[in-house]
Amino acid sequence: MDDDGYFGEPVAARYDDPSDERFHPAVVAATVDLLAELAGAGRALELGVGTGRIALPLAGRGVPVHGVDMSRAMVARLRAKPGGEAVGVTVGDFATTRVDGTFTLAYLVYNTIMNLTTQAGQVACFRTVAAQLEPGGCFVVEVEVPSLRRIPPGEDVVLWQAGPTTWAYDVYDAATQACSSNYVNLVDGRGEFRSIPFRYVWPAELDLMAQLAGLRLRERWAGWDRAPFTHESTGHVSVWEKPAA
Repeated sequence: MDDDGYFGEPVAARYDDPSDERFHPAVVAATVDLLAELAGAGRALELGVGTGRIALPLAGRGVPVHGVDMSRAMVARLRAKPGGEAVGVTVGDFATTRVDGTFTLAYLVYNTIMNLTTQAGQVACFRTVAAQLEPGGCFVVEVEVPSLRRIPPGEDVVLWQAGPTTWAYDVYDAATQACSSNYVNLVDGRGEFRSIPFRYVWPAELDLMAQLAGLRLRERWAGWDRAPFTHESTGHVSVWEKPAA
């Protein structure tokens, strides 16, 4: 593993996959619509900005966006895209990195909060965000609901992709909330294995982290379309706000 962590050049080079649902124009538009509404006339801070999937169209809507990311390879991809120069970026750990100024919106999309692999790191992230939000500002997190109900008793693996040359599966440790996404690929007859660690987190646990940081829950939906969140939801988009002064 290099200085870019688990998201170095090999991952950055194939990260923008147009066949991935995340990159579907309707998904991006719904995400940007909600974020632009919450940002209002203020600035937005994206944690784990990556290649700019959301930051670039949000900036294109007239919202000033600043990103934080540890991967220089991912940031280089963002910079090379049209409009990439309009998004300011700070290279660093988004759990603790602070940037100049304040924001009306901070956000983490697509399970990125799980890239912080300890509870302490996730708590620190909430506190770092709260310190940079303006009064009345919002912190938005998009993350899956842990899939533990899919795991039979005595097992710890969920297979979610299987094909002639590609397999992908998640491994869960219910005692520590540690998990990993694991990928096996056959390339020219040779096996290639990659594993990325995460820490899954429950909605109620996130609410407590927000409370510790001085934030309070405003909304929770099942997705960017603002569908109601229920016990059957597989993910959620949650909005916490910093109380107005």
